[in-house]
Amino acid sequence: MDSKKKALFLDRDGVINVDTGYAFKQEQIIFIDGIFEFCRLAKSLGYYLIIITNQSGIGRGLYSKSDFLVLMSWMEKIFKEENCEIHDVYFCPYHPHEGKGKYKRKSSWRKPGPGMIKAAAKQHNIDVMNSVIIGDSYTDIEAGLGAGVRWRVILSNGGASPLLDKGSHVQVDSLHAAIDFLLLINETYL
Repeated sequence: MDSKKKALFLDRDGVINVDTGYAFKQEQIIFIDGIFEFCRLAKSLGYYLIIITNQSGIGRGLYSKSDFLVLMSWMEKIFKEENCEIHDVYFCPYHPHEGKGKYKRKSSWRKPGPGMIKAAAKQHNIDVMNSVIIGDSYTDIEAGLGAGVRWRVILSNGGASPLLDKGSHVQVDSLHAAIDFLLLINETYL
């Protein structure tokens, strides 16, 4: 039987790229400083790189699923060129209030629900207790908590951070600080 893997679960907007609001074109993507260095380190430490992202813009009719997939294919190509290949992408197009047609519904995949993380853990044989999630909002942290992810990191990108329960996460103000945290937990706990 294969041994379980550890994963770095990455939110997209606000962690990988600047959150410009419903980005679906290459020209809307501005990569956050340090993202490739952070992901290369994670890869070198044996982490699977998995993107988990709410994409209610699909459900709201702002762009199509095809638009999203084309953009993600391009982003995955960039990551591969940067020597930090993305192993998989999970996304939730649903919104319980603003979705249109089949996209107007509740889903455990929509963060703060843990559905995307649980599906990834099952599909890729991930040990969530030795995994990390990094996001820029409480919904990311709550999804990690719900899925049992041990290390939960909120990236404030130098801005104000929302008030969160103490002990639920670690806060960093840049991806460079997240690199230090990843090194620390791997030296100390893993």
